[in-house]
Amino acid sequence: MTHTNFTIFHPAVFVLLGIPGLEAYHIWLSLPLCLMYITAVLGNSILIVVIIMERNLHEPMYVFLSMLAITDILLSTTTVPKALAIFWLHAHDIAFDTCVTQVFFVHMMFVGESAILLAMAFDCFVAICTPLHYATMLTWPVVGRIALAIVTRSFCIIFPVIFLLTRLPFCRTNIIPHSYCEHIGVARLACADITINIWYGFSVPIVMVILDVILIAVSYSLILRAVFHLPSQDARHKALSTCGSHLCVILMFYVPSFFTLLTHRFGRNIPQHVHIVLANLYVVVPPMLNPIVYGVKTKQIREGVAHRFFNIKAWCCAPALG
Repeated sequence: MTHTNFTIFHPAVFVLLGIPGLEAYHIWLSLPLCLMYITAVLGNSILIVVIIMERNLHEPMYVFLSMLAITDILLSTTTVPKALAIFWLHAHDIAFDTCVTQVFFVHMMFVGESAILLAMAFDCFVAICTPLHYATMLTWPVVGRIALAIVTRSFCIIFPVIFLLTRLPFCRTNIIPHSYCEHIGVARLACADITINIWYGFSVPIVMVILDVILIAVSYSLILRAVFHLPSQDARHKALSTCGSHLCVILMFYVPSFFTLLTHRFGRNIPQHVHIVLANLYVVVPPMLNPIVYGVKTKQIREGVAHRFFNIKAWCCAPALG
């Protein structure tokens, strides 16, 4: 009589291949990836420092923006350094626990960033549609509860993914044809039924993100209706410029993410290396562009950066006294 062994076995390490089919170009691909990563980390770090140091930026909108910057840094830092280590040092091995941790942060940052963009849309809606009630509606306790709700929701949605991964027995290959670990890519290496992983990993986060998109779309339809009912052209221009940068960031986040998701799900004729290149660009291009967009389109941030840079420059270049 044959008995099935249900012992859960986890490999000590997985082997990340990087971008299969483009191994000869790893060094060349790593150069723009490294440049974009450095730009993303520096840009978002400067944004966070300016928001903390400048008192006139201590408003709900900029609190949410700093949360977005922190999320962008975590998203890119969770994935890009390991990809660069693969490209430069041929460091293909990644420990099982490290791989699972990478899965958790990649997916949690995706869901969290979507929730932050929804919070920013709500902030813009209140500021334009009910400006007289802005100070009473978005008090600091309310902002704190919104921030806590974002973190809690993201954690609760993604934590079951970790449980679903760690319960799987892995008795096949430990080679992952990717530059970082992601849920379904790891689950496919298991020698067990992964139907629950596929259904939960695809449906639950996507449903929540689509719900965020719908609420953001409703917010902006109400915002545009309110803007076009403003009495003067100057007021309309000011209102549109207030939320213009946020709308650009929304498009930069959702358009590539849904494009990557749809090509991964339905683009079976697209070469594998194209999927992986798109996945790498997704975790670094929006984080790189977000601080640039806000820096260019938001006067208060431009002035804050100039002020802080001038102070640092003056301090560094001042001659020694005495």
